[in-house]
Amino acid sequence: MNIFRRLFKIGQAETNSAIDNMEDPIKMTEQGIRDMKEDLDKSLEALAQVKALAIRAKNDQEEYQDKAEEYQKKAIIILKKGHSKEMDTSEADRLAKEALVQKEAAEQQVERAKEESAKFDNNVAQLQKTIQTIKSNISNWENELKTLKARVKVSKATSSLNKQMAELDSTGTVSMLERMKEKVAQDEALAEAYGDIANASKSIDDEIDKAADTSKAKADDDLEKLKEQLGLNASKES
Repeated sequence: MNIFRRLFKIGQAETNSAIDNMEDPIKMTEQGIRDMKEDLDKSLEALAQVKALAIRAKNDQEEYQDKAEEYQKKAIIILKKGHSKEMDTSEADRLAKEALVQKEAAEQQVERAKEESAKFDNNVAQLQKTIQTIKSNISNWENELKTLKARVKVSKATSSLNKQMAELDSTGTVSMLERMKEKVAQDEALAEAYGDIANASKSIDDEIDKAADTSKAKADDDLEKLKEQLGLNASKES
């Protein structure tokens, strides 16, 4: 029994050590998950802001493109009016020129908006990739955390079982069972002894009764008396 107790003690020590070593990784994993979720929130906020800028850049691009086209149309209308003498030719040239200048400025704004839109689209793609990576890491770490917690439960259960087994003899359970077995054996032997005594007493009484049995002798006497009454004995003798 001492050997088993030593083995259980060794197993218990190894299990406790495993639990101690697991506690820090669990805490570190939980903290890591919290940190990554904070990073995810920040990345989602940044993504929303950059997407807003990208939308704004696309809207600016469309707006300035419309302005450029509008200035082009106005320049054409003014030149036609100057050509048709609806307005002074020099004035028409001046205004048409100003319209073309505004058109060029709008086109420059279109190009600037295009560049910003492309830059913001690239930022959105990078942020989305980062967010996907963070989500994947969170999922992996949460699964790892579940595994670690499950291992801790198994280790604690094993430790508790080993402890119970190791302390089984010290609690007196085995000794108590041995004493109970011994008492039952004694009771069984005592019952068997009483049975032998009872059987022995019965045998002696049977022998005495058999030896003292006079029923056969009495039957013989009764037979002779009956024969005498019937006169059979006398006739037999004659």
